Amino acid sequence: MSSSNLLSPLPADTDVTLDGSVSTAPTTPDGSLGFSPVTDDFSGNSTVRARLNGRPLSTTLFDTTTRTPPVRNICCVGAGYVGGPTSAVIALHNPHIRVTVVDKDPKRIRRWNSEHPPIYEPGLNDILRIARDGAKECSFPSEPTKSPLGGSEVNSDISTSSSDCDSQCEGHRSETTTIGARPPNLFFTTEVAKCISEADIVLIAVNTPTKYRGNGAGSATDMTAFEAVTAVVAQHARPGATIVEKSTVPCRTAQFVQDTLALHRPNVHFEVLSNPEFLAAGTAIKDLLNADRILIGSNATPTGQRASAALASVYESWIPRERIITTNVFSSELAKLVANSMLAQRISSINSIAAVCEATGADVDEVAKAIGADPRIGSKFLKAGIGFGGSCFKKDVLSLAYLAESLRLPEVAEYWRGVIMMNEFARDRFSARVVRCLNNTLVGKKLTVLGYAFKKDTNDTRESPAVEIIRILAEEGPREIAIYDPCCVPIQMEEEISRFLGPDMLRSNGGPVVVYADAYEACNAADALLITTEFDEFKTSTISTTADPVPSPSVVQAKAGPADPRPFKSLEPTESDFLALHAYMVKSSTNTTLALPEKDPFNRFNPMPDCSEDCPDCQLQKLTGVAGYGASQGHISKGRLDWRKIHYHMRKPHWLFDGRRVVDISTMEKLGFRVESVGRQGR
Repeated sequence: MSSSNLLSPLPADTDVTLDGSVSTAPTTPDGSLGFSPVTDDFSGNSTVRARLNGRPLSTTLFDTTTRTPPVRNICCVGAGYVGGPTSAVIALHNPHIRVTVVDKDPKRIRRWNSEHPPIYEPGLNDILRIARDGAKECSFPSEPTKSPLGGSEVNSDISTSSSDCDSQCEGHRSETTTIGARPPNLFFTTEVAKCISEADIVLIAVNTPTKYRGNGAGSATDMTAFEAVTAVVAQHARPGATIVEKSTVPCRTAQFVQDTLALHRPNVHFEVLSNPEFLAAGTAIKDLLNADRILIGSNATPTGQRASAALASVYESWIPRERIITTNVFSSELAKLVANSMLAQRISSINSIAAVCEATGADVDEVAKAIGADPRIGSKFLKAGIGFGGSCFKKDVLSLAYLAESLRLPEVAEYWRGVIMMNEFARDRFSARVVRCLNNTLVGKKLTVLGYAFKKDTNDTRESPAVEIIRILAEEGPREIAIYDPCCVPIQMEEEISRFLGPDMLRSNGGPVVVYADAYEACNAADALLITTEFDEFKTSTISTTADPVPSPSVVQAKAGPADPRPFKSLEPTESDFLALHAYMVKSSTNTTLALPEKDPFNRFNPMPDCSEDCPDCQLQKLTGVAGYGASQGHISKGRLDWRKIHYHMRKPHWLFDGRRVVDISTMEKLGFRVESVGRQGR
């Protein structure tokens, strides 16, 4: 069942352009290549305020004399890890805007229009249920519920009184809060040209991987997909539309976009903005809902300012104005590369210290805690391990290094290439440690790799360190390499292993690799276990030797999950308010007879669309009876592994190689494991 059949879609106003009319201005306005930052002032005598989702929205950004036309239609080209979640959150908070995600891959689009979307992100499903499927009217008590410990679970940060009449003060708060029904305003389709032609704003969110052949191979950004999409946008975009770079691109790409637009539409004016994403896999929805900053780069012209204002008004429906940073377009492009490169640098730095710790007897966690206490350094991104993965860090560091080389700054390029070298060193050193501890031979032995995704709470496996570790270990001729990941679909894992490591790597083709859907089967009769992803399921806690004390109310609340967010700040709760309340009710529900996908405490959700016949999640469930991988269900944590059970069924001497420092070493050694951990001196 298509989501568009649930409720009638919103009408698209195709008569509104962001600059108010069809422009005959030059394609590249004077001053558009300047590096002077766009002023960061939203104030003005003619500021227009609108009501949306219970909070005021600014419709005027920089220009104080011309009203910025409203945005009615947004098209996002690219239904991947950036385009899908970003569009979903924009649609959720802007029910008056039609948001369409387009992609040429029909299989991917079918999955977005089904019960099992192609990617997993915590919280994404609830947003899709509202924006993609539409939502029914629902009501609930305005007061918070009672906690099990007595009293009310009231968030102390939420004030219950205010001087204006829009507050949830005692004099204005009713006993019941109602959220109205809303039609679907998020759509997924393969009709690329049509949707681009109808959009006021076109977001380009396609993959820009590292180039692996030709000039700049191994460093330069492969712009093939971005260039192709830009040409399509140039041919079909409506006059006056704003083109937005969401993909991570090299600095000065905006000039290429302008040139492409001028080539195909020489007498039509378009504005090009840079609006890079700052999302982390596994927390993308949280990062979108509570963004610490939104970066918008534009040309320092009146039309550039109005385009930036229009895009900012979309974000202002849920992001405070002070978190929206405006720069010139090239600064925005470069800031994205630098941000990821600096984070990658932190990881490589602590991993270099981990190697020193292993040689000296120091503990890297203790060192990280000591230096992280310095406020000038901070504690984030100081967790030693087997290196970073994902689609961003390595690609962006290499892109920055290539940019420096092209600018004849070899010293700068060498500095940043060192970050990648250290990352590969940390990964390869872990693999060598495994082989060394197993008497320098893996022949006839079974190794179990716990974790295939590059980080926890995601099924994103791009540039995962586990992939290269599996390749290195396979060269040693083991009897079996078992792989288990609690968030990845086994069928898709096998397809990726076949594609990246070769089809001969799989047991079905005579190779050593076997993918399991059950952790205990994967660990059975293993000679060694390797933890390569920091999933909570793999963690351990210290064995208690004394009776547990009576927990305090704060401890009980922390274990119970989020507090009841009511009363809300506004009489008209936002969609973020509802999501917080929904999460609280689902978490605190004692009704365990309800399947997780159907948990709907307020009966607000419409039925989910049906899956296609080739849905890998449905195939897995039919074959194995195992559920909990699809985004519609979220990542169903199966609880922490029973390490005693695993130890019992392993082969002596029970090697455990912790590449993510997630297990308690003392606990595991008491169980009989021989633990080798990153950043800790081995045996």
